[in-house]
Amino acid sequence: MKRLLRMSYLVAGVAGLGFFAMSVLLLAVWPGRVLEQQIRGTSPDHPLRLTASEERGRTVYGRAIHAYCHTQQIRYLPNDVARFGAATLAWETIFDYPQLWGTRRIGPDLSREGAVRSADWQLSHLYAPRALVADSVMPPFPWLFDGAPDRPRQEGQDLLAYLETLGRNRALAGPEGETRARATCNCSDEEKQFAFGPVLNASPAMARRQGDYSKLSESGDLNRGRELYSHNCAGCHGTRGEGDGPGAAGLRPRPENLSDHDYTLDRLSFSLWNGSAGTAMPAWRDLPVQDLSALAQVVRGFHAAQPEPTLPQDVLDLGSRVYAAHCAQCHGENGAGDGSAAGQFPIAPTNFRMQRPSLAASLRAVRNGVEGTPMAPWTSQLSEAELSAAAYYVRGFFQGGNQ
Repeated sequence: MKRLLRMSYLVAGVAGLGFFAMSVLLLAVWPGRVLEQQIRGTSPDHPLRLTASEERGRTVYGRAIHAYCHTQQIRYLPNDVARFGAATLAWETIFDYPQLWGTRRIGPDLSREGAVRSADWQLSHLYAPRALVADSVMPPFPWLFDGAPDRPRQEGQDLLAYLETLGRNRALAGPEGETRARATCNCSDEEKQFAFGPVLNASPAMARRQGDYSKLSESGDLNRGRELYSHNCAGCHGTRGEGDGPGAAGLRPRPENLSDHDYTLDRLSFSLWNGSAGTAMPAWRDLPVQDLSALAQVVRGFHAAQPEPTLPQDVLDLGSRVYAAHCAQCHGENGAGDGSAAGQFPIAPTNFRMQRPSLAASLRAVRNGVEGTPMAPWTSQLSEAELSAAAYYVRGFFQGGNQ
């Protein structure tokens, strides 16, 4: 009897060890091998490794416990793909150890964050999140800065460098890499649809320099517009639209002084739907058209129209000559922001047909330039009479009567 009991213990022990070994093989070793094969087949030939600064930034990211609030993985689920874009491929995080995929989405997924926000926005958001996002629950990280959002310490610069890598390798793989990955991916048709069918980055905040936009209505609920403006826009543009909100200090270029400009509805439709590429101004494609229409009414209401002087013909002629010689290369012959050099700049030149600055703002721009943009001061090349004539002249392009 004792011998039988000892044998049963031995069999149970061997069976337990065997089950454990089989579990390791089936749940770890075999999936790991399959994953390695998939990574080798779908990865581009030379994905970029993190630089020393980006590696340090990843350490700061992990130490600040960002992974508790943000994920870095777009899952193969319809809601994930609709909200963030193409599902994450395994090779995208091959250099990460340990993985920082995250567990919760208290904040948004960051898989493609490197292409969504500008560097100055990221730093300002790290310094004082609620200055830019009114209902943010993210804590501030002032120890990464020397007292201001535009003075990051080395750790702050490293963290920014890491954030700007998120999604970079997948974007750099380009259409050739995506085609190769799709052909070699050992996945179902549904998984392929999630991973390769949608646009790579579907973030509704990502600014686009060109693109379609929803036509906004001339009428809108002004009270709803004020509520939306206070919640989404006042942090940068200020409560009266003067570009002096609490989040404006670290942004370059500074947020637009909305009271200084007269906008066509088409201009606001484009900006609210597509943002302003090269600046901290995001797109607001997550808001319904009726809300955007309400916002547009608030923005247009900040500008108080002033009587326009009748300019002597000689001033207009001088302005035309100055504009043709010095401005048309960027702003276009008809002021539409489509000059021959316009595509060379990260921020699109102003389209004066859809946006008219006040005379004071126009004079400031030609005399002092616009900080953080390619617009340089012209005082060293033009006389005061030429500067004034050009400032007057560009305002004549405005098509305020058109939509």
